Amino acid sequence: MNQLVEADDRQGGHASLATAALEARAKVLELQQRNASERVRRALYALAAEFTTVAAWSCIDLRDLDKARTYLHESSTFAGLSQDPPTAMRVWVNMAMLAYQRKNWPEQLAAAQAANASPAARRDPFFGSMGRVRLALAHSSLGDLRAARRSLGAAQENYRKAAEDERPRWTAFYGPAELNHLAAIILNHNGEPAEAEAMAHRSLAKIPAEFQRNRALATCQLALAQLRQGEPEQATASAATVFTIMEGAPLPGRMRTLIGDFHRDLFRLAPSTTYAHDWADRMRDEWSRT
Repeated sequence: MNQLVEADDRQGGHASLATAALEARAKVLELQQRNASERVRRALYALAAEFTTVAAWSCIDLRDLDKARTYLHESSTFAGLSQDPPTAMRVWVNMAMLAYQRKNWPEQLAAAQAANASPAARRDPFFGSMGRVRLALAHSSLGDLRAARRSLGAAQENYRKAAEDERPRWTAFYGPAELNHLAAIILNHNGEPAEAEAMAHRSLAKIPAEFQRNRALATCQLALAQLRQGEPEQATASAATVFTIMEGAPLPGRMRTLIGDFHRDLFRLAPSTTYAHDWADRMRDEWSRT
């Protein structure tokens, strides 16, 4: 499992990662056919849910959203059988993310509410923070800016209260850097680009070196925030670093969507500038890699 998570940290979702996760799940489910104690069976179901969620997450990152939905429904079944609260929490968080990508705002809110009400979120402020920030994103998507701000503040407060406990490996992505990155997304949605830029800078200052995909995504938010403040040249320089961060690896579909949004806004605001044309040339070269 650790190897799969580390591959996702570096490159983001890709087809070979989803395939590897599903192959590992098949081996785990094969072990379920043998005699084992109830505790072992629950642990195996939790592991099956983990591998299935990795496959689903890879599909979300690739924007193969129908396949992601299928895997998440399977994962929710395994998580229920495992009776493991952190595993169930992960499934709800991914369901909220999938609904966001599908632009199904009511479903995004429902999944975020389920994550926030889950046993893991109630028992541990760390997971409570994770649930509250998903609520903030959902409220922002629905245009309820005050509720988004309120939930974001609660997520930040919960995180400050969280103890340094041992948690599953998949939670390693969630810390001050990711919370600030998600805050940047929320503030960009809320029409507050100056604050979004500040949060993106805070995020980038704390993202560990091995989290290349997360660094590239936070840089996308930085570029969008700068562009929306009327700084297209600076924003273009920021956006160009996304390709450098990814070190020639194909951009995951979710990142390509953000870069596409940036490209359209740039050419709406500054279509005739030299830096816009240089950006278009760079983007064309990078897109040709995939």
